[in-house]
Amino acid sequence: MPESAESFDAESLDVITMGRIGVDLYPLQTGVPLAQVESFGKFLGGSAANVAVAAARLGRSTAVITRTGQDPFGTYLHQALKEFGVDDRWVTPVDAYPTPITFCEIFPPDDFPLYFYRRPKAPDLEIRTDELDFFAIRAAHIFWITGTGLSEEPSRSATLAALKTRAKSGTTVFDLDWRPMFWSDPDEARPYYAEALRHSTVAVGNLDECEIATGVREPRACAEALLAAGVELAVVKQGPKGVLAVHRDGTVAEVPPVPVEVVNGLGAGDAFGGSLCHGLLSGWELEKTIRYANAAGALVASRLACSSAMPTESEVEGLLARG
Repeated sequence: MPESAESFDAESLDVITMGRIGVDLYPLQTGVPLAQVESFGKFLGGSAANVAVAAARLGRSTAVITRTGQDPFGTYLHQALKEFGVDDRWVTPVDAYPTPITFCEIFPPDDFPLYFYRRPKAPDLEIRTDELDFFAIRAAHIFWITGTGLSEEPSRSATLAALKTRAKSGTTVFDLDWRPMFWSDPDEARPYYAEALRHSTVAVGNLDECEIATGVREPRACAEALLAAGVELAVVKQGPKGVLAVHRDGTVAEVPPVPVEVVNGLGAGDAFGGSLCHGLLSGWELEKTIRYANAAGALVASRLACSSAMPTESEVEGLLARG
Protein backbone atom coordinates (compact mmCIF):
# COMPACT_ATOMS: atom_id res chain seq x y z
CA MET A 1 0.00 0.00 0.00
CA PRO A 2 2.25 2.83 -1.15
CA GLU A 3 1.92 6.42 -0.11
CA SER A 4 0.34 8.24 -3.04
CA ALA A 5 -2.62 10.48 -3.75
CA GLU A 6 -3.71 8.02 -6.46
CA SER A 7 -4.13 5.28 -3.85
CA PHE A 8 -6.94 7.18 -2.14
CA ASP A 9 -10.18 8.84 -3.08
CA ALA A 10 -10.21 12.63 -3.44
CA GLU A 11 -12.60 12.87 -0.52
CA SER A 12 -11.13 11.68 2.79
CA LEU A 13 -12.91 9.20 5.00
CA ASP A 14 -14.63 10.28 8.19
CA VAL A 15 -13.02 7.55 10.31
CA ILE A 16 -10.12 5.16 9.78
CA THR A 17 -9.47 2.67 12.56
CA MET A 18 -6.37 0.50 12.91
CA GLY A 19 -6.02 -2.65 14.97
CA ARG A 20 -7.78 -5.79 16.08
CA ILE A 21 -10.23 -7.85 14.03
CA GLY A 22 -11.48 -11.40 14.44
CA VAL A 23 -14.49 -13.67 14.62
CA ASP A 24 -16.64 -13.60 17.76
CA LEU A 25 -18.34 -16.90 18.60
CA TYR A 26 -20.99 -16.03 21.17
CA PRO A 27 -23.06 -18.66 23.01
CA LEU A 28 -26.73 -18.70 22.17
CA GLN A 29 -27.46 -19.87 25.72
CA THR A 30 -27.29 -17.22 28.44
CA GLY A 31 -26.05 -18.04 31.92
CA VAL A 32 -24.47 -21.33 30.81
CA PRO A 33 -20.76 -22.14 31.34
CA LEU A 34 -18.84 -22.42 28.08
CA ALA A 35 -18.24 -26.14 28.66
CA GLN A 36 -22.00 -26.74 28.51
CA VAL A 37 -22.86 -24.40 25.62
CA GLU A 38 -24.26 -26.29 22.63
CA SER A 39 -24.66 -23.59 19.95
CA PHE A 40 -22.95 -20.36 18.98
CA GLY A 41 -23.57 -17.34 16.79
CA LYS A 42 -20.78 -16.08 14.52
CA PHE A 43 -20.11 -12.33 14.34
CA LEU A 44 -17.46 -9.91 13.14
CA GLY A 45 -15.43 -8.76 16.16
CA GLY A 46 -12.35 -6.90 17.33
CA SER A 47 -12.35 -3.38 18.76
CA ALA A 48 -11.00 -1.54 15.71
CA ALA A 49 -13.45 -3.28 13.39
CA ASN A 50 -16.38 -2.73 15.76
CA VAL A 51 -15.69 1.00 16.10
CA ALA A 52 -15.63 1.34 12.31
CA VAL A 53 -18.94 -0.54 12.09
CA ALA A 54 -20.49 1.61 14.85
CA ALA A 55 -19.57 4.84 13.07
CA ALA A 56 -20.77 3.47 9.71
CA ARG A 57 -24.15 2.63 11.25
CA LEU A 58 -24.43 6.33 12.12
CA GLY A 59 -23.87 7.34 8.51
CA ARG A 60 -20.12 7.94 8.59
CA SER A 61 -17.68 6.80 5.90
CA THR A 62 -15.28 4.41 7.57
CA ALA A 63 -12.42 2.01 6.89
CA VAL A 64 -10.24 -0.29 8.97
CA ILE A 65 -6.53 -1.06 8.65
CA THR A 66 -5.96 -4.63 9.79
CA ARG A 67 -5.03 -8.15 8.69
CA THR A 68 -6.71 -11.56 8.72
CA GLY A 69 -5.66 -15.09 8.03
CA GLN A 70 -5.79 -16.47 4.49
CA ASP A 71 -8.71 -18.71 5.40
CA PRO A 72 -12.53 -18.96 5.33
CA PHE A 73 -12.87 -16.87 8.49
CA GLY A 74 -10.84 -14.13 6.80
CA THR A 75 -13.20 -14.30 3.82
CA TYR A 76 -16.16 -13.99 6.20
CA LEU A 77 -14.70 -10.86 7.81
CA HIS A 78 -14.30 -9.16 4.42
CA GLN A 79 -17.91 -10.00 3.60
CA ALA A 80 -19.15 -8.73 6.97
CA LEU A 81 -17.24 -5.44 6.71
CA LYS A 82 -18.71 -4.78 3.26
CA GLU A 83 -22.21 -5.59 4.47
CA PHE A 84 -21.79 -3.08 7.29
CA GLY A 85 -20.57 -0.42 4.84
CA VAL A 86 -16.95 -0.42 6.08
CA ASP A 87 -14.21 -0.02 3.46
CA ASP A 88 -11.99 -3.13 3.53
CA ARG A 89 -9.26 -2.02 1.08
CA TRP A 90 -6.62 -2.09 3.85
CA VAL A 91 -7.60 -5.50 5.22
CA THR A 92 -4.94 -7.85 3.89
CA PRO A 93 -4.19 -11.56 4.42
CA VAL A 94 -1.33 -13.17 6.33
CA ASP A 95 -0.46 -16.68 5.17
CA ALA A 96 1.37 -17.71 8.33
CA TYR A 97 -1.37 -17.21 10.94
CA PRO A 98 -5.06 -18.14 11.20
CA THR A 99 -7.82 -15.56 11.65
CA PRO A 100 -8.32 -15.26 15.42
CA ILE A 101 -11.53 -16.26 17.14
CA THR A 102 -12.92 -15.14 20.49
CA PHE A 103 -15.37 -17.00 22.72
CA CYS A 104 -17.25 -15.49 25.63
CA GLU A 105 -19.52 -16.60 28.44
CA ILE A 106 -22.66 -14.59 29.15
CA PHE A 107 -23.68 -14.12 32.77
CA PRO A 108 -25.75 -10.90 32.91
CA PRO A 109 -25.67 -8.26 34.18
CA ASP A 110 -21.91 -7.84 34.59
CA ASP A 111 -19.92 -11.04 34.04
CA PHE A 112 -18.78 -11.73 30.46
CA PRO A 113 -15.47 -13.66 30.47
CA LEU A 114 -13.55 -13.55 27.18
CA TYR A 115 -11.35 -16.28 25.75
CA PHE A 116 -9.03 -15.09 22.98
CA TYR A 117 -7.53 -17.57 20.51
CA ARG A 118 -4.73 -15.48 19.01
CA ARG A 119 -1.73 -17.81 19.18
CA PRO A 120 0.92 -18.26 17.99
CA LYS A 121 0.19 -14.73 16.74
CA ALA A 122 -2.79 -12.78 15.45
CA PRO A 123 -2.56 -11.52 11.86
CA ASP A 124 -3.62 -8.02 12.98
CA LEU A 125 -0.29 -7.76 14.81
CA GLU A 126 1.47 -8.22 11.45
CA ILE A 127 0.53 -4.73 10.17
CA ARG A 128 3.74 -3.31 8.71
CA THR A 129 4.93 0.28 8.37
CA ASP A 130 5.92 -0.05 4.71
CA GLU A 131 2.39 -1.20 3.82
CA LEU A 132 0.57 1.80 5.32
CA ASP A 133 -1.19 4.35 3.14
CA PHE A 134 0.11 7.45 4.92
CA PHE A 135 -1.76 9.77 2.56
CA ALA A 136 -5.08 8.25 3.63
CA ILE A 137 -4.12 8.21 7.30
CA ARG A 138 -3.25 11.93 7.20
CA ALA A 139 -6.42 12.78 5.27
CA ALA A 140 -8.92 10.98 7.54
CA HIS A 141 -11.03 13.28 9.69
CA ILE A 142 -10.62 10.87 12.61
CA PHE A 143 -7.87 8.27 13.00
CA TRP A 144 -8.42 5.67 15.75
CA ILE A 145 -5.78 3.33 17.21
CA THR A 146 -5.80 0.87 20.12
CA GLY A 147 -3.49 -0.27 22.87
CA THR A 148 -3.52 -3.83 21.57
CA GLY A 149 -1.82 -2.61 18.39
CA LEU A 150 1.15 -1.57 20.54
CA SER A 151 1.59 -4.98 22.17
CA GLU A 152 3.82 -6.65 19.54
CA GLU A 153 5.99 -5.90 16.52
CA PRO A 154 5.63 -5.08 13.69
CA SER A 155 2.21 -3.65 14.60
CA ARG A 156 3.74 -1.51 17.36
CA SER A 157 6.12 0.32 15.02
CA ALA A 158 3.43 0.67 12.36
CA THR A 159 0.97 2.14 14.86
CA LEU A 160 3.48 4.67 16.16
CA ALA A 161 4.52 5.59 12.60
CA ALA A 162 0.89 6.20 11.69
CA LEU A 163 0.45 8.42 14.76
CA LYS A 164 3.56 10.42 13.92
CA THR A 165 2.46 11.00 10.34
CA ARG A 166 -0.85 12.33 11.64
CA ALA A 167 1.05 14.95 13.66
CA LYS A 168 -2.23 15.62 15.53
CA SER A 169 -3.94 16.72 12.33
CA GLY A 170 -7.70 16.36 12.63
CA THR A 171 -8.75 14.15 15.52
CA THR A 172 -6.51 11.26 16.55
CA VAL A 173 -8.06 8.91 19.12
CA PHE A 174 -6.11 6.50 21.31
CA ASP A 175 -8.40 3.77 22.65
CA LEU A 176 -6.36 2.60 25.64
CA ASP A 177 -7.80 -0.92 25.17
CA TRP A 178 -5.75 -2.64 27.89
CA ARG A 179 -5.83 -6.44 27.50
CA PRO A 180 -3.41 -7.95 30.06
CA MET A 181 -3.25 -11.29 28.21
CA PHE A 182 -1.53 -9.53 25.29
CA TRP A 183 1.35 -8.19 27.40
CA SER A 184 3.94 -9.91 29.57
CA ASP A 185 3.89 -7.09 32.16
CA PRO A 186 2.05 -3.77 32.63
CA ASP A 187 5.41 -2.00 32.96
CA GLU A 188 6.24 -3.14 29.42
CA ALA A 189 3.19 -1.32 28.08
CA ARG A 190 3.57 2.04 29.82
CA PRO A 191 6.35 3.63 27.68
CA TYR A 192 4.49 2.75 24.47
CA TYR A 193 1.26 4.13 25.89
CA ALA A 194 3.09 7.33 26.81
CA GLU A 195 4.50 7.63 23.29
CA ALA A 196 1.07 7.11 21.73
CA LEU A 197 -0.50 9.72 24.01
CA ARG A 198 2.05 12.31 22.84
CA HIS A 199 0.71 11.98 19.29
CA SER A 200 -3.01 11.71 20.09
CA THR A 201 -5.68 14.36 20.62
CA VAL A 202 -8.26 12.15 22.41
CA ALA A 203 -7.78 9.32 24.91
CA VAL A 204 -10.59 6.92 25.84
CA GLY A 205 -10.47 4.24 28.50
CA ASN A 206 -12.00 2.68 31.58
CA LEU A 207 -10.42 3.01 35.01
CA ASP A 208 -8.21 -0.08 34.62
CA GLU A 209 -6.94 1.17 31.26
CA CYS A 210 -6.38 4.69 32.54
CA GLU A 211 -4.40 3.33 35.47
CA ILE A 212 -2.08 1.46 33.08
CA ALA A 213 -1.59 4.64 31.05
CA THR A 214 -1.23 7.13 33.91
CA GLY A 215 -0.43 5.26 37.13
CA VAL A 216 -3.45 6.79 38.91
CA ARG A 217 -7.00 5.52 39.29
CA GLU A 218 -9.23 8.29 40.67
CA PRO A 219 -11.29 9.45 37.64
CA ARG A 220 -10.51 13.17 37.71
CA ALA A 221 -6.83 12.47 38.38
CA CYS A 222 -6.83 10.06 35.42
CA ALA A 223 -8.30 12.73 33.16
CA GLU A 224 -5.80 15.35 34.29
CA ALA A 225 -2.90 12.91 33.81
CA LEU A 226 -4.05 12.07 30.28
CA LEU A 227 -4.25 15.77 29.44
CA ALA A 228 -0.78 16.27 30.86
CA ALA A 229 0.45 13.39 28.68
CA GLY A 230 -0.52 15.31 25.55
CA VAL A 231 -4.18 14.84 24.57
CA GLU A 232 -6.81 17.56 24.23
CA LEU A 233 -9.75 15.46 25.46
CA ALA A 234 -9.72 12.72 28.11
CA VAL A 235 -12.71 10.37 28.31
CA VAL A 236 -12.79 8.18 31.43
CA LYS A 237 -15.41 5.43 31.57
CA GLN A 238 -16.45 4.66 35.16
CA GLY A 239 -18.85 1.74 34.71
CA PRO A 240 -21.98 2.19 36.87
CA LYS A 241 -20.90 5.74 37.71
CA GLY A 242 -21.07 6.83 34.08
CA VAL A 243 -18.49 8.73 32.05
CA LEU A 244 -16.24 11.67 32.86
CA ALA A 245 -14.91 13.76 29.96
CA VAL A 246 -12.49 16.64 30.46
CA HIS A 247 -11.24 18.95 27.71
CA ARG A 248 -8.05 20.96 27.88
CA ASP A 249 -10.11 24.16 27.50
CA GLY A 250 -11.72 23.48 30.89
CA THR A 251 -14.98 21.97 29.65
CA VAL A 252 -16.12 19.06 31.83
CA ALA A 253 -18.97 16.64 31.21
CA GLU A 254 -19.96 13.97 33.73
CA VAL A 255 -22.81 11.83 32.42
CA PRO A 256 -24.62 8.97 34.21
CA PRO A 257 -25.15 5.63 32.47
CA VAL A 258 -28.35 4.90 30.57
CA PRO A 259 -30.28 2.16 32.41
CA VAL A 260 -31.09 -0.91 30.28
CA GLU A 261 -31.53 -4.62 30.89
CA VAL A 262 -28.07 -5.96 30.10
CA VAL A 263 -27.87 -9.00 27.83
CA ASN A 264 -24.18 -8.84 26.87
CA GLY A 265 -21.92 -5.98 27.94
CA LEU A 266 -19.26 -6.80 25.34
CA GLY A 267 -19.20 -4.33 22.46
CA ALA A 268 -20.80 -1.50 24.40
CA GLY A 269 -17.46 0.29 24.57
CA ASP A 270 -17.01 0.02 20.81
CA ALA A 271 -20.49 1.43 20.23
CA PHE A 272 -19.53 4.26 22.57
CA GLY A 273 -16.38 4.80 20.50
CA GLY A 274 -18.12 4.92 17.14
CA SER A 275 -20.72 7.31 18.54
CA LEU A 276 -18.01 9.46 20.12
CA CYS A 277 -16.53 9.82 16.64
CA HIS A 278 -19.96 10.77 15.28
CA GLY A 279 -20.40 13.45 17.93
CA LEU A 280 -16.92 14.88 17.42
CA LEU A 281 -17.42 15.01 13.66
CA SER A 282 -20.81 16.69 14.17
CA GLY A 283 -19.23 19.44 16.28
CA TRP A 284 -21.58 18.85 19.19
CA GLU A 285 -21.00 20.18 22.68
CA LEU A 286 -19.09 17.75 24.86
CA GLU A 287 -22.00 16.78 27.12
CA LYS A 288 -24.28 16.00 24.15
CA THR A 289 -21.56 13.88 22.56
CA ILE A 290 -21.01 11.83 25.73
CA ARG A 291 -24.75 11.37 26.37
CA TYR A 292 -25.20 10.14 22.80
CA ALA A 293 -22.25 7.75 23.07
CA ASN A 294 -23.55 6.45 26.42
CA ALA A 295 -26.93 5.72 24.85
CA ALA A 296 -25.34 3.86 21.94
CA GLY A 297 -23.31 1.73 24.34
CA ALA A 298 -26.40 0.96 26.39
CA LEU A 299 -28.27 -0.25 23.32
CA VAL A 300 -25.51 -2.70 22.44
CA ALA A 301 -25.36 -3.92 26.05
CA SER A 302 -29.04 -4.79 25.74
CA ARG A 303 -28.34 -7.06 22.73
CA LEU A 304 -26.43 -10.29 22.22
CA ALA A 305 -23.89 -9.37 19.54
CA CYS A 306 -21.33 -6.60 19.06
CA SER A 307 -20.95 -5.58 15.42
CA SER A 308 -24.45 -6.50 14.24
CA ALA A 309 -25.91 -4.86 17.35
CA MET A 310 -24.48 -1.41 16.62
CA PRO A 311 -27.37 1.09 16.64
CA THR A 312 -28.60 3.51 14.00
CA GLU A 313 -29.16 7.22 14.59
CA SER A 314 -32.91 6.72 15.02
CA GLU A 315 -32.37 4.02 17.64
CA VAL A 316 -29.99 6.16 19.69
CA GLU A 317 -32.23 9.20 19.44
CA GLY A 318 -35.23 7.08 20.39
CA LEU A 319 -33.54 5.85 23.56
CA LEU A 320 -32.48 9.38 24.49
CA ALA A 321 -36.02 10.65 23.88
CA ARG A 322 -37.38 8.01 26.27
CA GLY A 323 -35.09 9.44 28.95
